[in-house]
Amino acid sequence: MVKREIVNSFLSCRKLAVAGVSRSGKKFGNSALKELKKKGYTVYPVNPNASEIEGEKCFNSLLDLREKVDGVVVVVPPNESLKVVKDAVSAGIKNIWLQQGAESDEAISFCSENGLNVVYGQCILMFAEPAEFFHRAHRWIRGVTGKLPA
Repeated sequence: MVKREIVNSFLSCRKLAVAGVSRSGKKFGNSALKELKKKGYTVYPVNPNASEIEGEKCFNSLLDLREKVDGVVVVVPPNESLKVVKDAVSAGIKNIWLQQGAESDEAISFCSENGLNVVYGQCILMFAEPAEFFHRAHRWIRGVTGKLPA
């Protein structure tokens, strides 16, 4: 189970990459990119198949970022998450948020074995404040059912 202190530590990171934004603009990575920017984060989109997303320069990988980021939100298919996490380590990124649906046992184990701060099984938009109504409700339900970090 993820600890609340790791969630809070991740949220204190103000420069983030979002790995897995889509060119179509219709997937969760794009929503996370836009919402995190609205909440005051500096956010960089990462997609190996795009040069621009949401009107911003898109980077092919975490290794191509021009400046250091504090954390990465991973929203790729589970079979790609380990590669993104390994790239994060190579780029000096120690804070990883494996968005729901992006987790793999291999990526989680790799994070643990390499001393990374990793959040998994949680939606970043439930915690990044101010959370919108849907995400506050989602957080409340997960709290009632005992599925929030303690």
